[in-house]
Amino acid sequence: MTWLLPSLALLLGLPAHAAAQAQADPSSDDTMLASGFLDGHPDLLFRSQGLSAYGERDFGKAIERFRKAAYYGDKASQAIIGEMSWSGVGVERDRVMALVWMDLAAERGYPRFVNTRNGYWNALSPAERQRARDRVDDIYAEYGDAATEPRLAKELRRGRSKMTGSRVGSLSSNMQIIVPGHGSIDGSKFFDPKYWDPKLYRAWHDNFWENLRDGTVTVGEPEKLDDSTPSQPKPSQKQDTPR
Repeated sequence: MTWLLPSLALLLGLPAHAAAQAQADPSSDDTMLASGFLDGHPDLLFRSQGLSAYGERDFGKAIERFRKAAYYGDKASQAIIGEMSWSGVGVERDRVMALVWMDLAAERGYPRFVNTRNGYWNALSPAERQRARDRVDDIYAEYGDAATEPRLAKELRRGRSKMTGSRVGSLSSNMQIIVPGHGSIDGSKFFDPKYWDPKLYRAWHDNFWENLRDGTVTVGEPEKLDDSTPSQPKPSQKQDTPR
């Protein structure tokens, strides 16, 4: 049995039905990034670095950065660690720890991660499940929401305070943040409370992951080929469920 990497595939290239949400994501806005937005959001910063390393096939660096993002409660990074552990990418293959990490990613009930966690659970033997139970408390103690939310809240407050003052001027509806080489950003966009208030920031993430659903592919009617038509190789089919 093999498993695809649904959350990693999602993060490397969002499906069409999530495009509108992605366009509003400051971590995909070059000007916001150049302004130092990620400096105050270590969860997004380290996830971004992990994805870059993964794309360059530097899997050791990738999982190290995903762990840093996970330390600040990034559920997507926790899920990716689980998937990399399940497949043995960047780390030794460990189905038990893959389940533990995916259970952590599913802590908030995000459907994509819950479904993957359940699939892992069903694939494990009773002995493997018990080993996962024995190890889960230690992981939650360091990477669960109870530990990571205060940690991230501190960084959000610190990051926002660094961006105020002489660097960008005082807050007002007319304030513009000058980003050399990229133009400017309206201050109300950069300082939108949903990016800096811990509760609103959590709600922003919840809104995306709770409403994200896998896309569907529609296949047309088969076309009959005559003997003179050269045959073509069949494309591989991918899905977000175990094979």
